[in-house]
Amino acid sequence: MKRALTTLVVLAATLLPVAVSAEDKPAAAPSIRVEPDGFDFGKTLPGKTLSKEFALRNFGDAELVIEGVSTTCGCTAAITAEKRVRPGGATQLRVTFETRSYSGRVERQVLVRSNDPKTPVLTLKLTANVEKTSGS
Repeated sequence: MKRALTTLVVLAATLLPVAVSAEDKPAAAPSIRVEPDGFDFGKTLPGKTLSKEFALRNFGDAELVIEGVSTTCGCTAAITAEKRVRPGGATQLRVTFETRSYSGRVERQVLVRSNDPKTPVLTLKLTANVEKTSGS
């Protein structure tokens, strides 16, 4: 009986650290970041189409899936080169902004939805200062 109890204690002591370490290890997950994290087009004129490319990077240890990209205005469009990004990889996000007949400071956002559990919606801010032409 004493030998069986000793064997049970040794077995439990051996397996307990394995069970605890398995529970402590977080599940593999993607981690999205954008570079640069925003952009100011500076001074521009009405009627222009401005564009900028951003890098969407996956700093996680699981595949990043870009589920959708949207903008806060019809004057702004965004598209990704790839919908899936491997861990450590990147894809391009191309953004265009039409200044139309706007004037003054203009702010727009691009929203990138992904399977990143910590940042399911990444927000990218764009700004421009649209100056009136002398004929306006």
